[in-house]
Amino acid sequence: MTGSTASRNQTTEFDLDQLNQQFETATPKEILAWSIEHIPTGLVQTSAFNVDDLVITHILYSELKQPVPVIFLDTLYHFRETLELVAKAKELYNLDLQTYKTPDVDSREAFVAKYGEALWDKDITQFHHVTKIEPLQRGLDELNTVAWITGRRRDQAVTRANMPVFELDGKGRLKVNPLAAWTRKDSWDYVAEHKVIYNPLHDQGYPSIGDEPITTKVGEGEDERAGRWRGSNKTECGIHV
Repeated sequence: MTGSTASRNQTTEFDLDQLNQQFETATPKEILAWSIEHIPTGLVQTSAFNVDDLVITHILYSELKQPVPVIFLDTLYHFRETLELVAKAKELYNLDLQTYKTPDVDSREAFVAKYGEALWDKDITQFHHVTKIEPLQRGLDELNTVAWITGRRRDQAVTRANMPVFELDGKGRLKVNPLAAWTRKDSWDYVAEHKVIYNPLHDQGYPSIGDEPITTKVGEGEDERAGRWRGSNKTECGIHV
């Protein structure tokens, strides 16, 4: 039985409506503890190492003592501060870090040679496909993923306002959103209380951090993710669509 078939078989055992009702007012720690108990193999975290992702990593590794694999997508266009944070977190938590990237390219120069200059300006959909969507799906498949944990919150964007705690992705895997009901303030309160490391760019006007060429600072009163793909009508890179 393949990993993808196994994941579909296992996730069909879950009653999502019942789970979402049960865990709507649960804490992220309670949601993650349930996930660990009921998905002993095939549970992974996907992380862009934004503050919410690191809150989850801290709960998993420091509170629950559960070193689940952490998938990081190296797009080759991350901020220097992001890559430094990834290295720091790997050392601090002894992360089971699984890094995936676009096949056959290992530098920005190689990426340009293969796809041309500023692919994000010419074809943002292709850019996200080759840097994020394909590497993520490959990583989830290779790790025989049954369920993957995201750092999304409902208050991050209008597109996420009705997001459930538990849902299925397009391939029948369980997606776990333990911070769904949390606010940005809740995440930062947790960071302060537990002294969780975070990207210094968060203190410089970047509440949500993506690729350097297409991430801008966010002004007072703007949506938290307004600095992602500014000037376009995009609200998601495609991973969670």
